[in-house]
Amino acid sequence: MRYIPHTEEEITSMMEAVGVDSLDELFSDIPESCHRKNELALPEALTEWELDDHIRQLAGSMPASSEYKSFIGAGSYSHFIPAVIPYLLGRSEFSTAYTPYQPEISQGTLHAIYEYQTLVSRLLGMEIANASMYDGATALAEALLMAIRITKKDDVAISMAVHPDYRRVIEAYFRPTGYTIHYLPYGKDGRTMYDTIPEKTEPACVAVQSPNFFGCMEEVAGIAGILNEQKTLLIVSFTEPLAYGLYKTPGELGADIACGEGQSLGIPRSYGGPGLGLFSSKEKYMRYMPGRIVGQTTDRRSNRGFVLTLSTREQHIRREKATSNICSNQSLCALTACMYMATAGQTGMRELARLNYDKSEYLKEELGNAGFRIPFSSPSFNEFVVEFPEGFEDLHRHLLKKKIFAGLPLEPYYPELKNHYLMCATETNKKEDMDRLVREVK
Repeated sequence: MRYIPHTEEEITSMMEAVGVDSLDELFSDIPESCHRKNELALPEALTEWELDDHIRQLAGSMPASSEYKSFIGAGSYSHFIPAVIPYLLGRSEFSTAYTPYQPEISQGTLHAIYEYQTLVSRLLGMEIANASMYDGATALAEALLMAIRITKKDDVAISMAVHPDYRRVIEAYFRPTGYTIHYLPYGKDGRTMYDTIPEKTEPACVAVQSPNFFGCMEEVAGIAGILNEQKTLLIVSFTEPLAYGLYKTPGELGADIACGEGQSLGIPRSYGGPGLGLFSSKEKYMRYMPGRIVGQTTDRRSNRGFVLTLSTREQHIRREKATSNICSNQSLCALTACMYMATAGQTGMRELARLNYDKSEYLKEELGNAGFRIPFSSPSFNEFVVEFPEGFEDLHRHLLKKKIFAGLPLEPYYPELKNHYLMCATETNKKEDMDRLVREVK
């Protein structure tokens, strides 16, 4: 999409329409401390062809990303993407953010979303899925609000092993609501301590992440058994859905709602975005779900067709009846995930999950053999925590100069985990690169 600036006449006309005399007056609500006091130091304008040459020179001076070896996951993961996916995704009929209100002209988009919902339901072992959310963090926040709507309670319990950024988003969601958040600590094995739920309290839900932020698989079945005796829902979140190609799904373990990040399903990391929020639940909670759901039907001639079955946001129904302020879904990212899951298939997802597990276990074992402590003994997937000796920060910076990203320091998120690093290995990490990392840190 090309950028076409407004003319001075258009700007003047718009200011007259809103009743201001200048652009400064239009932006008067912005604090003075945020104002730029001087002009931008921009170079002289270039012609189109000069700019093309300049961009090529800049690109040529940058090191190739493949030169860097990364062992960082923490919610965004490096995976190989089959070439067929970007090829199909680049077709013009898919590259649209248009909401499929009119089924007569939107059958392709609606059909793609329907297939996506089906594959997400199968991947997570749940009965129904929506057309996607913005990302994993907003999906979890919306799931908590959904549990509150279902149970009519105003407090929730969340594991401290849930991704720290997800917890920050939840706190932002809950700040103006008056709802209460109880945090459940993690134990020595890296998993949530469920026995710390406040006595005589039955929260609307308990939310855990599995694999959690430390890469540990939570004892979901155990907490599900406890919560079945209460009127408390179980929400299982995740940042790495590929784990369910190997481990039991949230649905199999008794989750009421399963939601999380779908970036691993064919979406490149792209310096932090975009993401994809997967969202699913038991069918009996369908009318409490945020977002929209595409359903299958037949027309007057008994031909199969697809429509927006449920779309419970404020644009479509009375505002006080809306389930959320989520105004759209991530259609293009959802289509990417749909293509990825269909391309891999059930067998491919299982094989890929096993390869990811084996890679991370190899790195974990080699670091352990090198004398570094692996503090959490729980089964893990893709990621694990390793404790390095005092002063590793200097070595960490040294490794960066050698183009090795040796894990994510956990102390900024968990002050008690000083000198602990979150390591990640996927199918994109070669054995020789992992061996080199171990040699460098010895």
